[in-house]
Parts: sequence; C-alpha cells; structure tokens
Amino acid sequence: MMAAASVLQAGGRAVLFEKNEKLGKKLFITGKGRCNLTNDCDMEILFQNVMTNAKFLYSSFYGFDNHAAMEWFETWGCPVKVERGGRVFPVSDHAYDVTAALERRLRKGKADIRLRAEVKRLLAEDGKIKGVELADGKLEYGDAVILATGGLSYPLTGSDGDGYRMAAEEGHTIKETFPSLVPLTIQEEWCKSLQGLSLKNVKVSLFMQGKKPLYEGFGEMLFTHFGVSGPLVLSASSYYGKKGKGEKAVLRLDLKPALAPEQVDKRLLRDFEENKKKQFKNSLGKLFPSRLIPVMIMLSGIDGEKKVHEITKEERSRLVHLIKNMEMTVTGTRGYEEAVVTRGGIHVKEINPSTMESRIIEGLYFAGEVMDVDALTGGFNLQIAWSTGYQAGISAAEGNSFLQKE
Repeated sequence: MMAAASVLQAGGRAVLFEKNEKLGKKLFITGKGRCNLTNDCDMEILFQNVMTNAKFLYSSFYGFDNHAAMEWFETWGCPVKVERGGRVFPVSDHAYDVTAALERRLRKGKADIRLRAEVKRLLAEDGKIKGVELADGKLEYGDAVILATGGLSYPLTGSDGDGYRMAAEEGHTIKETFPSLVPLTIQEEWCKSLQGLSLKNVKVSLFMQGKKPLYEGFGEMLFTHFGVSGPLVLSASSYYGKKGKGEKAVLRLDLKPALAPEQVDKRLLRDFEENKKKQFKNSLGKLFPSRLIPVMIMLSGIDGEKKVHEITKEERSRLVHLIKNMEMTVTGTRGYEEAVVTRGGIHVKEINPSTMESRIIEGLYFAGEVMDVDALTGGFNLQIAWSTGYQAGISAAEGNSFLQKE
C-alpha cells in the first residue's frame, strides 16, 4: 500500500493486486490490534534495531525515515502518539486507522485496487518485466512490478511465501528462512506449570556457548504451555534464530534486576526476620507472585515445610543465586503461525539499495519482508516496510504504468 501510494505521489498510475478480501489484513493484528507503526528514535537507534542487512537499508531509511512516516500518517488522517520505548501507535489504539489512512491516500489518487486478485507468477522477457499472471489465468501488463508479498509469518493473513517462489523463478537467490520474533520452547516441565504468568521488570539473558550473552534485555515476559513468550523473549528469539538454528541454549532470568546479590540477600534477611516462625513456603509472598512460589521452592532445594529461622546461610545463598540466575533450557522456537516476522528472503545483493530494483530483472522492484531484512520489536519492521515501499514506489513510477502486488 505504501509503495502504491508513493507511485501516485510521483505521478504514476498504480494497480494494486491483493489476494485477500480486504487490504492490510496483517496490519490488523500487529501490536495486539493497536499497530505499533514505527519508533520515535534517532537514526542510530533505528539502524541498531535492524538484525539483518542494516547497511542495505541506509538509502531507504534516509529517503523516508521514521519521522517522515509519522508525518505521513498524520497527514492522511491517522494521528499518532509515542509510548514507552519510543513505540508509536495510532492515538485511537486501533490498527484499522493505519490501514484507513493508506486506503484514503490510494483512493484519493485513484489507485486501481483489485481485491481477491492473487498473482500466480511474474511475466518477464529478455531480462525485463512485462507484467503478471493472475491465478485465474488473466495476464496484466505493465512497465514495472513491485513484489511486496511479505514472508511466511502469520500464514492465515495470506503470507505463504509465494513472493519467494516468484522471485526465484526469475533467477533470484532466496536466503534460508526462519521464524523470528517468535516464542521459545523450553525443556523444563516446571515452566508449563506457570502458564499464563506474566512477569514485569525482569532481565532476560540468552546464552549459546561461552560466558558472554548473545542477548540481554529488561522488560516483560510471559510463561506459556510450551515455554516462554512476551516482548523480551521475542527479541531474544531474534538472536537465537540468527545463531542457534535449533541448537539448545540457556535463557537466564533475573527476577530482581534492580538489586545486586548482596541487596537481595539483605531483602531476604528482612523478610525472614518478619516471618521467622513461619514455614519457608509461607514466607515468600512479598518477593514473588503466588504461582511462582512453589517453583522457586522446588528449584532452591529448600524444604518448604522448614521453619524460616532454621534456614542456613548456605541455603539462603542458593536462593539468592536462583533469584538472580533462574535458568531455562531453550530447545527451539514456535512456527511461522506465531512469528512476527520471517528471517531470510530475497538476497539483498541482487537488489539495488538506492531504488529497490532487481539487479536481475529490469522493472522488478521489492519492498518489505520478502527481502532478507528484519528487525527487533518496537515498530522497526513496519518502518522497514514503509521506507522500502516508499522508495520502490518512487523508483518504479519513472515508468508510464505500474503494477503493485501487496
């Protein structure tokens, strides 16, 4: 949609082919239905949050950056607000308003929007794009085609990897794909007993081999029936997917990141003093959520029936270590059905970063997740979509007519 909008801006004619019954189907589920459409950060932070091929995005980010995107949506009737971590949302908290702004621009520019129009393959001849063939066999001709099909994430929204297939058929290399920003599966059985428990203000560290963590982050996480999820875990999964590829890893949880071990020990001593005649299992109510207490007792190796005043210094030391270093074994990730984005895609070396045009097929352009680019959570992946879509559209509009596949 952004690519088609920028074609109109540059004076081109836009035909948009959408296989779904409505535009922006995936936008409706982003940000839990609120649509975290970009991030109000400086450019350095923007690039730092790109996990794959950040340098490739240099031209498109500077051509249409996060603040340009915010201004664009405001101009087309979607006021935005900035929340914690620089995350930008519609003031209304409804993803619908993001899609409505894009539709408003397309309809004002008289874009030809074809719903339920699935593109089957690209039409190219002698290294030059000619148009597309639809699933019903109809041929549509044009001087430029922008492939903006997304990846494999959330297949129920229509993302089935068809863009990879079409690009490969025309000679493009597809880098191996993986689910990214995806929940992690955990080996330990006790993890499942905490299903539904959300922890805030905790620290998560991901280790593969060696003592240096691949990822560290502060924030919120969630226990599930298969393992862990939530913002911290999704970010950690992006690093795990890049290095792990199915290998086991250690996820270390610090339940009290604001306190040094000595401070945690003092806190324990204070709580124990207040509850010295109680059983250990009844003395932890101020430290942990009630559902977490049985697990902490089990992992600490301290008898829950034991009186608090009988707990030894060594046992208390073990508990302090557990609070600061609660470990889980990562066995893998969930599938594309639960992944926010897809890692991998069309090799960026085969794409001109200044125009988003294919280096193999003249007049073929790419935008968004179909390329081998991805970022962390926080609005950065949608910013990639806006920036590359904008650049592809402006570049493609140099032709007389235009075909857009969303």
